[in-house]
Amino acid sequence: MESIYSVFEQAAKQFGNKTCLIYLGKEYTYSHLAESVGNAADSLAALGMKQGDKAIIFLPNLPQWIIAWLALQKMGAVAVPVTPFYAPSDLQYIANDSGAETIFCLDTNFGYVTRILSETKLKRVVVTTMIEVLPLWKRLLGKALKKVPEGKFQLGENTVTFGQLLKAGDSSRGNSRQSRPPSAGLESADYSPRSEAERGADLALGRRGFQPPLETAEILYTGGTTGHPKGVPISHTLFLEAMTEQRKSRARLIPNAHDMLIQGAPLYHILGQAVGLGALLHGDSVILLPRINLDAMFDHIQRYRATTFFGVPTMYRMILEHDRLDQYKLDSLKYCFSGGDVLPVEIGNRWQKRFGKPIYQGYGATETCGGVSLTPAGQPFPEGTAGKLVPFQKIRIVNPDTLEAVAECESGELLVSSEHMVGAYWNKPEESERCFLKVDGNLWYKTGDIVRMDKDGWLFFEDRSVDVIKHKGYRVAASRIEAVLQEHSAVVASCVVGIPDLNVGERIKAFVVLKEDVKGVSAYDLTAWCRERLAPYELPHYIEFRDMLPKSKVGKLLRRELRAEERRKMEE
Repeated sequence: MESIYSVFEQAAKQFGNKTCLIYLGKEYTYSHLAESVGNAADSLAALGMKQGDKAIIFLPNLPQWIIAWLALQKMGAVAVPVTPFYAPSDLQYIANDSGAETIFCLDTNFGYVTRILSETKLKRVVVTTMIEVLPLWKRLLGKALKKVPEGKFQLGENTVTFGQLLKAGDSSRGNSRQSRPPSAGLESADYSPRSEAERGADLALGRRGFQPPLETAEILYTGGTTGHPKGVPISHTLFLEAMTEQRKSRARLIPNAHDMLIQGAPLYHILGQAVGLGALLHGDSVILLPRINLDAMFDHIQRYRATTFFGVPTMYRMILEHDRLDQYKLDSLKYCFSGGDVLPVEIGNRWQKRFGKPIYQGYGATETCGGVSLTPAGQPFPEGTAGKLVPFQKIRIVNPDTLEAVAECESGELLVSSEHMVGAYWNKPEESERCFLKVDGNLWYKTGDIVRMDKDGWLFFEDRSVDVIKHKGYRVAASRIEAVLQEHSAVVASCVVGIPDLNVGERIKAFVVLKEDVKGVSAYDLTAWCRERLAPYELPHYIEFRDMLPKSKVGKLLRRELRAEERRKMEE
């Protein structure tokens, strides 16, 4: 079995002196990145990590994220990437559900980690800052100008800095790890590079003789329709298949190893991985920004002559409506891709008119490891399409009730299958049975999405599973927000729906029924309650109080009636 790390290793050998990462002016060559990955893997092994162990990556888009993820792949460990916006309760749930014993975090969310340590199996904490990998003068300047958020953290036997991982790994080949001072400062990130010969030997032989990796490379957590996130175990083979097809989709415009890509989606999201991590496996260069700032992003595109940009539809609308857009020269962009939600036709047309280039789209899910269909770059395509089926994926479009195939060009629910597909959620047998099913002897993933395919093989997305709200590219579980609201002592019932919004896809509206004897509880109070228990992107934008909620004869909430009611209001 070919592993993710072996593919990266080949790229590092072939493109050793080529820039692969750019972060706030600091550039990593492929050799430099491979060296950092090896150092981190060495140190993690010395800390007690082994093949098959799981590690949470609780970080934004930083070089440390990529180094940690690749180091885990090298060791045959399993990465568990999560959003850095998770609250302690979410983090605790995922730590326990995945069985992770190691976590990488920022200094600014170190407090969240310490709050859950005693309630989880976490043994090791690797803490870093947004500027730890930058040269000393940049770190000092950033602190002096107070441009960088800072958090407090305390080092200990099982808590180390990321800089210590990088330096300790380098020294472990000749000295025992115990000889290193246990509280080495952040300056340890500025280690001296080794010779090209040493790098080549490390790449060829491997530093510590790690065993071949297990089949599971990572577990991505997705909101889905249940109260808790569901883990999606992704294999090395499936990941590599998906990344290869994603890169092929733009190869006609930009050959392999010639792309300068700016990361427009988070690395913990399958969209960010499919395009961003996929680029690093094909000899391309990736520009990382720790947070979305449009002026900074425009400046980096202009300065480094970026050729690829990707993001969710909301990002494209934000760019088009930015009042300083005309001050930047973005003509270097050759390929723009939208994923995570349906791109409004109006946005695509405005982009084409403004930049003279189309926005290409795709359709996929975490459960399918990204793209099921992709629009081939450099070719004409019909308006609103999500592309054509990628070669390794198989689909069926069926009647949602009978699972019988619909007639050609008719709409139906999409089922997806592939040879190396995800076959079940992690530790979720009931959810797995509901979403992964056998049809005619083959296993299929039941997407819950309504699509159609025309006679020429172009796929069109038409509707989504009613219980999932798409907000700014995030999949938000309505039932999760409902459960949090109903935990409040004043709430007897709640129902949450998505309201169409051109700017963000959908906004979240909660309908709430209070207990009869309750007085003085406001929407502000319930929002504050949710803020302590939900991620920022899950917070309701509107809360409306009702005396009762619509239900079916068997007592099931009728979300469709509330959605229809809201749409009627918008049309009036």
